[in-house]
Order: sequence, then structure tokens, then C-alpha cells
Amino acid sequence: MYYIGVDLGTSAVKLLLMDSAGKILNVVSREYPLRFPQPGWSEQDPQDWIRESFDGIRELTADIDRSQVAGIGCGGQMHGLVALDAEDRVIRPAILWNDGRTEDETAWLNTEIGKKKLSELTANIAFAGFTAPKLLWMKKHEPENFARIRKIMLPKDYVNYCLTGVHSCDYSDASGMLLLDVEHKCWSKEMLEICGVEESWMPHLFESYDCVGTLKPAVATELGLPETVKVVAGAGDNAAAAVGTGVVGEGGCNISLGTSGTIFISSEKFGVDPNNALHSFAHADGGYHLMGCMLSAASCNKWFCEEILKTADYAAEQKDITEEKLGCNRVFFLPYLMGERSPINDVNARGTFTGLSMDSTRSDMMQAVLEGVAFAIRDSLEVARSLGLDIRKSRICGGGAKSPLWRTIMANVCNLELEQIESEEGPGYGGAMLAAVACGEFSSVKEAAEKLVHVTATVKPDPKISARYEAQYQKFSRIYPAMKEIFPVLNV
Repeated sequence: MYYIGVDLGTSAVKLLLMDSAGKILNVVSREYPLRFPQPGWSEQDPQDWIRESFDGIRELTADIDRSQVAGIGCGGQMHGLVALDAEDRVIRPAILWNDGRTEDETAWLNTEIGKKKLSELTANIAFAGFTAPKLLWMKKHEPENFARIRKIMLPKDYVNYCLTGVHSCDYSDASGMLLLDVEHKCWSKEMLEICGVEESWMPHLFESYDCVGTLKPAVATELGLPETVKVVAGAGDNAAAAVGTGVVGEGGCNISLGTSGTIFISSEKFGVDPNNALHSFAHADGGYHLMGCMLSAASCNKWFCEEILKTADYAAEQKDITEEKLGCNRVFFLPYLMGERSPINDVNARGTFTGLSMDSTRSDMMQAVLEGVAFAIRDSLEVARSLGLDIRKSRICGGGAKSPLWRTIMANVCNLELEQIESEEGPGYGGAMLAAVACGEFSSVKEAAEKLVHVTATVKPDPKISARYEAQYQKFSRIYPAMKEIFPVLNV
């Protein structure tokens, strides 16, 4: 049998075809536009997701016996607000995870409702990218649109709805809405009331590996697939990537260098960072996880190369950054191009180059970008370590992880052994694995991970380089506190 994994990303949807043995047979990627109507805003048209996903599925399955497709699983960008009216029509463009317009609403939640209360209700505090502040913004600034809402969905759940006609959401993705009681896996009635949201507006909740429905007859005909194809609830992109890299059960760790960057620590038990610098979410394996998320990771590299240097040849820009230069750079970069989430939670933060001098080179700045992202990931890792978690190795995935140099920098900055796996298709592969579990190929997500995910190489930190980076990290750690009060002034 065949299984389709869908990775609904910020700039493109990536689809893969997996067989019962876990072999990836085909991969298709289709891009769609990202719109910035105002500085700090980020939106997309949900119909772009549907068009490219459906076209991509047809392309993906063009050369196989489509009658053998058994399941579809989707991992998707989290937190995005898709608001539907009484006829399930999209009311306005989706407000995405990296949108920073909700500064006032986020501050109101954290101060007036209070971080302690929010954490008691949802296991998390408010961040600008979460869904609840977006609803409050919409209620205040677009009251006519808010009054039309009859269903609230997340991006990948809207794709699942268009496939099945079922309004569904899994626990991992729902965790990032600030509307879910994460510990008890149910919608928080008190948080819904705070946001002026009816519980009937919320989708049904499922475990990520649960089948939510099968293809609607018209959709099956459109895609050329059997109506019996099972669609699973799927997972938020980071939880799906964790499944795809085999980070399930107790004590696993995954670092993802995608558009955003994350460090993901899996657990069988519910737990909360008392300072709420890390998110406490449900995991796609039925357990839980702690996660630190930075808003701009591989997107910093893309921005610097394509927008500033006017090149798409990333490897060429990195070739002059040799091993003896690692940990010796005098240029530093704050990677806060869209504000920042973990652990500083500052929508006003912005990217900066610090330490430039007349002898600074293009290569120095390129190196600073790669190092700045690694330092920011370490910020969240340090929070995890402060909680007593003994993290010595991690899986690594995402587009940025394809760079040998960046993997080396990350391993030495974080002083971690970084394991590469056979498949680099984290969220999509995880989605396909979840579909295979729902169809009975495996008894559990853990069994699927053990049988399908294989480590192919390990990058180990070099003690000398790590020592140099330790000194560099201490310098980096002083830059944001020194700039914090300036950022709001710059953004006026």
C-alpha cells in the first residue's frame, strides 16, 4: 500500500509518497505566495494551499496504481487562523504563525488575564503568533468578520476539511492555539470565554494518528484516488517532524532548521516550564513535549543570500568559512527578523549585525547569520537544561540541516551530538507514518519510528571549537538585553 505525507509549509507544500516499508518513492513541491500587507503582518490565501496540495497529489501519484493509496497524513504550519462562516467559506486571508500584529492582545492576555492563569488553563502563556491573540485582534479590528465566524481552523486542518468534510484538529496543533487545556486534552471553556469564542466554533479533537474520515466522493474523483483513502488528523509541523525523525517517547530531542527553528523534547508525561519560556504541547505520539521556537531560522539564510547578496548559491557563500574560523568571528547577528518567540517573547525584536568593522568581510557576515541562528537555538536549549533535562544528543532536520557547515556550527554551539537520518523529509514523512499507523501497518507511532527511521551519520562537537563557541555565546547573550529598550523606538 501507499501513503501520502503532506508538509504544508509557509512558502510551499511538499508532498511525498511512501510505501509500506517506509521507502520514499516520490516527492513533489509546489510553492504559493506569502503576503505582508503591513510591516510585521503575514498572511496567505487558504485556497492557494488547496489548489497546490490537490495538484501536487495528482502529480505525486501520476505513475502509480492509485487504487493502492491507503492513507494521507498532513503536518502543517501551526497557529494560523483560518476563520470560516456558516457555509464553511473562508472569511479573510489566514493570519499566519509569524504574524506580529497582536502585540497589544498578547500583552493584554499576559498582564490582565495573567501568565499564571494562562499557564493554569493552557500550560502556556500568550505569544504573538498563537491563535487566541489573533482572534482578539480580529474581534477588535474586524468586528464584522468576527461576527461571521462559525468555525475556527488551523492551516493543515483546513486541508483535511477540504479532503473529508470533517472539521478536525489534533492535540499537538491545537496546543499552539492557547485555547486547549493541554494536560487534559480538551478545549478550555474559560479561555474560549475570554476570547469570546463559542465552543461550537471549535473543531473535533483527535490524536494525530486517528482517522478523521475518508475522501469525499467528489474529491476522490478529482484526485483519482479511492473514496476509501483514510485521512488522519495529522500534526503540527514540529510534532510531525519529530515523528519523521523518530523523536517519540521519553527524552528524545530534535532540532529543526526550517523557515522557523525549533528544539523539540519529547516526553511520555505532561510537564510545564515554570517560566513558560518553552512551550508545553501535546505530541503526535500520544504523549507530550517541550518546545522552543524561534521565528526566523533558515529564513535568515535565505533573506541574507537572496535579498541582500542577490544570490541563491548558498553553498558558494559558505565555502570560505573554514574550520579554523569557527568560534572566532567578531561579527554577531541577532536573528529576530520577524520578532522572536522562545525564549524572549518579544514582538519588537529585530535582526541586527553587531561588531562590524572596516575589515569585516562578506564571509564574516554570512558566518554570523549561521551562528546567530545556532546561538538562538541554544538559548532555548539552556532553558531545557535549567529544568534538569540532560540533553546530549539530538536529531536534526529541515532545509538548513542540509548544510554540512551549519550542522557543524550547531553541534559545537550547542555541544550536542547531532544525528542525521536517512530521510530529510521530516513533517511529510511523519505525516505518512501517522497515516500508516491509522491504516494498521504499525501498532503505534513508536513502532513505526523504530522500524522506519534510521540514523545515517552523526556530527560530534569538537572540544576546541566548542570551547571557542562557549566564549562567543556568552558575548551573544549580552546583545539582546542591551538592545531590548531600543527596538520599540525603532519600530515606531
